[in-house]
Amino acid sequence: MAKVVVGLSGGVDSSVAAHLLVEQGHEVIGLFMRNWHDESVTLHDECPWVEDSNDALLVAEKLGIPFQVVDLSEEYKERIVDYMFAEYKAGRTPNPDVLCNREIKFDTFLKIALNLGADYVATGHYCRKSSFDVNGKSIYQLLSGKDSNKDQSYFLCQLSQEQLSKALFPIGELQKPEVRKIALEQELVTAEKKDSQGLCFIGKVRLPDFLQQKLKPKKGEIIEIPKNGTWTEKSQNSDFELEQLSQPYHFERTDGKKVGEHNGAHYFTIGQRKGLAVGGTPEPLFVLATDTKNNLIYTGQGENHKALSKKGLFIKSSDIHWLRVDQKMKEGEERDYLLRIRYRQELVQARLYQEKQGLYIIFNKEQKAISPGQFAAWYEGDELIGSGVIEY
Repeated sequence: MAKVVVGLSGGVDSSVAAHLLVEQGHEVIGLFMRNWHDESVTLHDECPWVEDSNDALLVAEKLGIPFQVVDLSEEYKERIVDYMFAEYKAGRTPNPDVLCNREIKFDTFLKIALNLGADYVATGHYCRKSSFDVNGKSIYQLLSGKDSNKDQSYFLCQLSQEQLSKALFPIGELQKPEVRKIALEQELVTAEKKDSQGLCFIGKVRLPDFLQQKLKPKKGEIIEIPKNGTWTEKSQNSDFELEQLSQPYHFERTDGKKVGEHNGAHYFTIGQRKGLAVGGTPEPLFVLATDTKNNLIYTGQGENHKALSKKGLFIKSSDIHWLRVDQKMKEGEERDYLLRIRYRQELVQARLYQEKQGLYIIFNKEQKAISPGQFAAWYEGDELIGSGVIEY
């Protein structure tokens, strides 16, 4: 049996993960991460960390395991929050949950656990881990959770072999209703607690409100781009076919007409429909592109607007990450994988092309709202092989 530190979040998933580990006979320690207490960006006293830590404590007492709170707020601000603000300011859409796992839970938090003498860190993620040996060396695999509705492997797409070797996912074989059932049977205080919908380090705070604490409002124009126009040719500024298929559409202020105003282009992301506050159009407006330099938002009517979809995307060489390092592609190589460009998106078929400048991903069918700053993750069956930050 092993010594395992469980990240108790105060939710039902990590609570049941801890229970299962105790049941299996492991020596279990519960740690709660206090990740945020900067009141300058916490709204309406809605950050629920006190309630969550109390629930985590009650679960630990019920299970008879040691418990303590660790303050990681300094690391969160430095590694996650500052990066997130910088990305939004640049007109990109980061994924703080992916970064949270790579930089905090399986780095800073993992180091604390190892200093406590732990063999592993366990979390309540809905995913699975496997391994096999090659010439005496273990190769670790990250697999989708059995509950396809809750699969969270995407959020762990930036983990390394070393990080995965120290990870345990006790509920990965279970369906969510089974987890609730176990929690009720064990009379855990979190059994019927709602799943957290907030940012991984903030809690019950709406993202636009949070961003406004650091990125100040700035009035700008909302431009509507017609479905047909000369702008359609503006993405074709390369003779390289992969580049042509991957490039985003580029707009000029003169390509469309003003239909409203916004409070800051950096608050919006490609594909966004809500929050534009523009009415009177036959079809709903969707964000097609943002220009943070000139503070403009380009929109188009209907989810089938041509500029909302494209066939490919590009990832810079420095932003490519292979969880399965042994599967790393060589320059000039191409390979078919299943792709996901956002959490809970169904896997879609695509071909990867490794070029000197980076990785081109060309989908079998056009994809909507491909957003720079988000992560693309590629799978072989139910195994996550690698990922990267979308450049365009």
